[in-house]
Amino acid sequence: MFTPSLSAEQQRKLAEKLTTFLSNYKHISDSYIIEFFTEDLWDTLPISWQPVLRDLSYPQIADLLLDATQRDRRYPAVWPLSLLAFRTAAHGLAFPRASRRERSGEEGAVKPEEFLDNQSQSSLLGHIFRKHVKPKKQHEIRKLGTLVKQLCDQTDCRTVVDVGSGQGHLTRFLSFGLGLSVTGIEADHALVAMASKFDGQLLWTLEKEKQKKNSSSQLSVSGPSPRHVAGWVNPKASWEVFIKQLSSAECVSEGTGPSKKRLRGSGQQGEPYALQAGSTDSDALRTVNPSPDFESAAQHQSSKNESGKESSSPKNCCPCVQPVCQEGVCPAEDGQPGFPDFFLTGLHACGDLSATLLRHFVSCPHVRGITSVACCYMKITTKENPSPPGLVEPPVPPTPDRITVPSEFGYPMSSWVRGLPGHQLSYKAREGACHAMEDYIRRLREESGLLRIHCYRATLETIVRGARPELRRAGIQTIKKAHLLPFTEYARLGLARVGLPAGLPLDPERAEAMLQQQGRVVVYFSLALLLAPLVETLVLLDRMIYLQENGVESQLVPLFDPDFSPRNFVLVALKPHVDREGQ
Repeated sequence: MFTPSLSAEQQRKLAEKLTTFLSNYKHISDSYIIEFFTEDLWDTLPISWQPVLRDLSYPQIADLLLDATQRDRRYPAVWPLSLLAFRTAAHGLAFPRASRRERSGEEGAVKPEEFLDNQSQSSLLGHIFRKHVKPKKQHEIRKLGTLVKQLCDQTDCRTVVDVGSGQGHLTRFLSFGLGLSVTGIEADHALVAMASKFDGQLLWTLEKEKQKKNSSSQLSVSGPSPRHVAGWVNPKASWEVFIKQLSSAECVSEGTGPSKKRLRGSGQQGEPYALQAGSTDSDALRTVNPSPDFESAAQHQSSKNESGKESSSPKNCCPCVQPVCQEGVCPAEDGQPGFPDFFLTGLHACGDLSATLLRHFVSCPHVRGITSVACCYMKITTKENPSPPGLVEPPVPPTPDRITVPSEFGYPMSSWVRGLPGHQLSYKAREGACHAMEDYIRRLREESGLLRIHCYRATLETIVRGARPELRRAGIQTIKKAHLLPFTEYARLGLARVGLPAGLPLDPERAEAMLQQQGRVVVYFSLALLLAPLVETLVLLDRMIYLQENGVESQLVPLFDPDFSPRNFVLVALKPHVDREGQ
């Protein structure tokens, strides 16, 4: 199904090269472009680089520096070997972001082929799965859902858990479209209620199509409805706690809404499904709806309670980071009897959530495989920054009966990377890894007016610090259509947002001198952006090495079109199946 993965030795060697290279250019990846003038960032570049970079046009920056696929490079001046080596190493050490098929396909296409006929509707996804779903998400759920189905068929596993399921778009496609038994778990109760509502709308549409005898071939009429659980997956909790969340009766599904009879008689146009009259979202979340797999497991545990036997976690349970045994799974006695095996997936699971799912995959004997799509690397916890900005806090204080494990960080996960000198990745470097290289290349080639925003903000930073030196990197929310504004108007709006007088006197000559250096600002940002894929590669490679250290081989697949979905890597891993029946 996939191209051969790197061997364990190759993974370790690549990690060494990445940490060494990134350490050498840490001053670039850790820099903030808004401090271009206040920190004299241009002068931090090697002197030999400055003359050949400062006069590059925007399309030349794209072709000569950022685009790894560019073959016909024409240089306006001779580049120093150190700069050529920097670019070559940056391109060579990063995981390829496009599949071979995409790399050989039509260049310049912003959207995949499935959107050629209609820019907002995938031609490869049934219409009932496109409702409420943006084109990018349509592309992602179709590609990831199909992959999960293939892996489930390969492992003979029919149960899937979708973590961070949001409004349930992937969950619905896996369940109704591909016939799998799916449980989605999401921390945001409002999104869980919305997912249930959309399930009901889909069933109503399906009922109508059946009546017209025009049922879509992508529908699995025999598959169970998805089950939605409202719950926050605690990165410090054990896999047993995670299993208990999944088997909880506090969930919401299409069964919690009005009956089909009430639907037909409601008379509401354009709103075929709604919560029961007088109910609230929180009421719906408390409604019991059994899951074919996890509910029966919960009943099994309940019967053990009634018989007076111990129903808590086994005494010798696997901690969250315990390596799997040689056969690839934990011993059967460490499992929870009656719980089904399942496949774990997370589409753009934010920050530490992706790392937590990998730890549960390694430790929990019931998880047969995983597809992990990560995002928001800046929200990953590290030893140096255990509470990064944007870190999701638990909705309620932990209770004494919760099983917890020693604190683990989202990076690094592997012992190997943890032991490498210079493996540390700053918040800024990880934030940069979330940027979309392909989108910026497109802006450069189009010479988009959006490119002036960084220079605007860097110039404003000098004005802010001139008035209030302690205001470093003050947060200025996005100013609508800022690139269309003259700088004086942009500055007036920006100053007000940091608590400074909008009419603060400006030095027009000094401001204009900085604005004339927009090209240098764009070049410097592009140098930092060139390092971004290496940071992402190191984070994902660390996870692959972690799995390998725990006896599980994995592969990294560039599943999505990177022009359309920048965080396009899917980490895939399967455990060898061990039959626990009768044990």
